[in-house]
Amino acid sequence: MRSSLILRTGVAIATLVMASTAMAIQFDMTPGATDISHKVFELHRFMLYICMVIGVGVFGMMFYSIFAHRKSKGVKPADFHESTLVEVIWTIVPFIILIVMAIPATRVLIAMNDSGDADLTVRVTGSQWKWHYEYLSYGDQKDVGLGFLSVLSTPRDAYEHQGKGLLNMSKNQPDFVKNPHYLAEVDKPLVIPTGKKVRFLVTSDDVIHAWWVPDFAIKKDAIPGFINEVWVNVPVGKEGIYRGRCAELCGKDHAFMPIVVEAKSQTDFGVWLKETKVKSEEEAKAAANSVDYKFADVAEASKLGEEVYNGKCVACHQAGGVGMPPMFPALKGSKIAADKARRADHIQIVNAGKNAMPAWKGILSPKEMAAVITFERNAWGNNTGDLVQPSDVVTK
Repeated sequence: MRSSLILRTGVAIATLVMASTAMAIQFDMTPGATDISHKVFELHRFMLYICMVIGVGVFGMMFYSIFAHRKSKGVKPADFHESTLVEVIWTIVPFIILIVMAIPATRVLIAMNDSGDADLTVRVTGSQWKWHYEYLSYGDQKDVGLGFLSVLSTPRDAYEHQGKGLLNMSKNQPDFVKNPHYLAEVDKPLVIPTGKKVRFLVTSDDVIHAWWVPDFAIKKDAIPGFINEVWVNVPVGKEGIYRGRCAELCGKDHAFMPIVVEAKSQTDFGVWLKETKVKSEEEAKAAANSVDYKFADVAEASKLGEEVYNGKCVACHQAGGVGMPPMFPALKGSKIAADKARRADHIQIVNAGKNAMPAWKGILSPKEMAAVITFERNAWGNNTGDLVQPSDVVTK
């Protein structure tokens, strides 16, 4: 009887182990692309098997005891209140199990948090609802001087039932079917080299976000006023696109804050870094030259301003300028945007930011900033008639 029970228990455990392995692709954690992610996956499996053995052992013994010692068989319960041996066993055995689990877990945690000796350092700043990446140092370059915003590139009307809508009736297919990266695509991905240790300094400039890339086994909170560190080393040969998203509920557009990381070979990364810096410098020169640009009229400025507003501002201030009070005030009929006497205040807020609104100086060119302010002061019935020129927005 007992040998048969032990055999059946062993078969059940083996079956569960094989079933969990077979279904890993559908229901398990991802093994990921890095050495650390594989260690995390192996640790997860190790803990899972221990829990399975404990569960089968405990419940198996419980059900066996209920069945073999039931009252209908005439079994009478033992008449005792305590057993020193049993108490020692159920204290020592769990202690040993915890030690067995703690040793590999500690090793993996130490490795995950060892961000020293990094080849590339990138500052990651979460903002409602976008990511700001700044390349701080790479190899011998102590000041790379490259930074950019990374925002969702899925068209807004594709997920707000406007224009094409979620269902494009001409094709009769959902947007997420036509586009496999629906709500998981950005205008500018973060680019890193393979075979190099990359350290991320994660922070936020408004609320708590979380930078999460499952294939890297990375998930780190972005907290205002704090800098958290995490790192990754994508092996050579694992070049490609890796996707993640903000994993902390950070507001109404939390779902529209994807992360895209492109891992390139060291040679390709060097070429990309050089070309991107040249392009960035050209854009900076163009922005400087745009100070001297003069819009012909309000219509010309508003046309560009509407494009800038839809790309950068609409997430917070909404399509009709109604905002999301009190965090993001309405621009329609506001005391600043609709008041001719508050023109300078409007320019100052866009330049320097206020509360949850980031400072757009250095992100938007003077031409773009002047255009969007002109648009905001003449849209939704504000009708101030103000034409803001690029030279007007340059603060000293």
